[in-house]
Amino acid sequence: MATNQLSVLVNADAEQLWLMLREPARLAQWHGWEMEGLDDEIRQIYYSNVVESPNHLRLDLEMGDVFTLEPQPEGTLLTLTRGEATGEWQKYDADITEGWAMFLQQLKFAVEHHPRTPRRTIYVDGTSAASTNLWDALGIDTGWLPDPGEKYELTLNTGATIAGKVWYRSDSQLGLTVTDYAQHGDGLLILARQAPLEGVRQHPGAQIIVSTYDLGSAAFEAIGSQWDTFMENHFPDE
Repeated sequence: MATNQLSVLVNADAEQLWLMLREPARLAQWHGWEMEGLDDEIRQIYYSNVVESPNHLRLDLEMGDVFTLEPQPEGTLLTLTRGEATGEWQKYDADITEGWAMFLQQLKFAVEHHPRTPRRTIYVDGTSAASTNLWDALGIDTGWLPDPGEKYELTLNTGATIAGKVWYRSDSQLGLTVTDYAQHGDGLLILARQAPLEGVRQHPGAQIIVSTYDLGSAAFEAIGSQWDTFMENHFPDE
């Protein structure tokens, strides 16, 4: 597979995935995270100069990125083929690709685990002049983690113990379902390491996205406070 392609196999039919790509309310349940301007970002990416195939199996975005949907016996293979970055966007291209990798996993999770439940998200990021490694800062030995789909339990250096299943993993990202992040079922924790990037980031960085479902305000705020404190202690730089 080409290196500019990102794919996830989703346990859903193509019609359901197409709705997740075309309805604003459904897009907001997986694209990015809650922030001021999310609705504008969704409109710009998914509705500005896009081309829909008549069979609803291909969506061409304005910047050259293309979604394709391939029905499979196990569901639908959703592939994003990245367009070629130009101009000012070139220096951000690696970060954008990593971001799309996270979002596709969030889409898969939303469809398979919470197709009708609105999410609430927590997002924190930062960089470390001390060249801190995210896995080390959290106390995660990725070499001892089980394979995707298998159960895990971890006590993080934050003091929290989390449990669920490994959702996905790559050299730079780790996705974990977390039972405490949802009132029913589980939520999703995505941890992403960021390498220094010329013209963008002088030091290594970290991104953390938490997708929660039906939590009370106190529980939600406690999780947010925990991750804010972690970032301030280990990745405090902008």
